[in-house]
Amino acid sequence: MVKNIKDFEYRPGLYAKKKPSIADLTHRYIREWNEKRQRRGKTSLTPEKLPPTICFSRIIGVGAVEIADILAKKIGYRVVERQILEHITDEIKLMDMTTASLDERYPGKMSEYLSRIFKETAFPDNEYNRHLFATIFAVAGLGPTIFVGWGTHLVLPRERVLAVRMICSKEYRIRRLAMIFKENEDNIQRKLEENDLTQRYFYKKVYHLENASIHEFDLVINCDFIQDPKDAAAIVELAFKKKFDGEENSEIF
Repeated sequence: MVKNIKDFEYRPGLYAKKKPSIADLTHRYIREWNEKRQRRGKTSLTPEKLPPTICFSRIIGVGAVEIADILAKKIGYRVVERQILEHITDEIKLMDMTTASLDERYPGKMSEYLSRIFKETAFPDNEYNRHLFATIFAVAGLGPTIFVGWGTHLVLPRERVLAVRMICSKEYRIRRLAMIFKENEDNIQRKLEENDLTQRYFYKKVYHLENASIHEFDLVINCDFIQDPKDAAAIVELAFKKKFDGEENSEIF
């Protein structure tokens, strides 16, 4: 963990738990998804449903990845955070692999999906967005997934998503990250403000949105008042089970 503020670069999802590298996680997830695909064998002529997906939207530093990791262990899902999506998006071979699998399981759905999303929304139709959205849809189609960040709830079919917004005060974020990095709170605040600007720029560029409306979400959790990540994960788990009650993993995954 970084101890010196001059070397400090905040990365969403960075908390006390040590995790494998982003490249290792990405390759492991893709390998496991493809092994599962091979075990499944040839697909039915009837297209499958997109698995129920959990999408966390968060302000940077709130601790959403920690909550997602706790939840993932409880429900048997994989966590795909911003850096993993970036890695997959940048790795053309991985993207080819995921879209090929998607085309087998959901014949013709990729082109249909991309055409519809740009027709029905104000999202700019450009090469970057098409590649990003195709990546999100492909990863969601490969198996049970929890996404953190990147506005994935705006991209995937809304009826197949539990959209969760994680919020908190600036003071909470600063205290939390200062504790993790053991750094001065003024320095943490400066870095957070820079990352907030980057996040807002991304949403404006990709989605033409200034901020996240609460009306986009099934559930909003304020971590100023629900501070234990295990409690937050339990709330999301209950909401997920209620929304997708009756859909057994073995039948749709």
